[in-house]
Amino acid sequence: MVTLADITPVLCGPVSTQETTMRRLVDALTRSLADDGISDDLYDALNDILCEQTGPAPAVPSRAVNSLLVRLRLPLPRRTRRRPAHVLSDEEAARINDRFRRATTQLMHVAPHRAAMYPAEELRLLLALRDERPEPGQAVPHLRRFALAILALLDLMGDDK
Repeated sequence: MVTLADITPVLCGPVSTQETTMRRLVDALTRSLADDGISDDLYDALNDILCEQTGPAPAVPSRAVNSLLVRLRLPLPRRTRRRPAHVLSDEEAARINDRFRRATTQLMHVAPHRAAMYPAEELRLLLALRDERPEPGQAVPHLRRFALAILALLDLMGDDK
């Protein structure tokens, strides 16, 4: 992060047109931009949309297990119902979508400086998802694709929070 003490001599001094001075300033500003962290509320929004709200699929006992339980006069296991998938309200989906759109703008500026190679394809997908308007009832699948695209870009950036 570039501090005020770092740039005060540059701002107070005469304006330079020397290429070396300009390169140092650009490098310092680039490092400052790349050091800007991804906010915690983005991670919260990713968790909100990607956390699994359904329980694991119940194991289906085999006939051999059932016959063994019957021979031993033990009760057969109850079949448990799977909990319904988490349904987002329209307001909650809009909030998460808005957060992902703001994150896309930030990632467009930061990702090229923090990734080892320029993430052209990942940024293209992120922009396409940002501009997409999902059909009613398709908000959750759209937000999941959006979240996965953001996570792929964060992985390329090495942001493993």
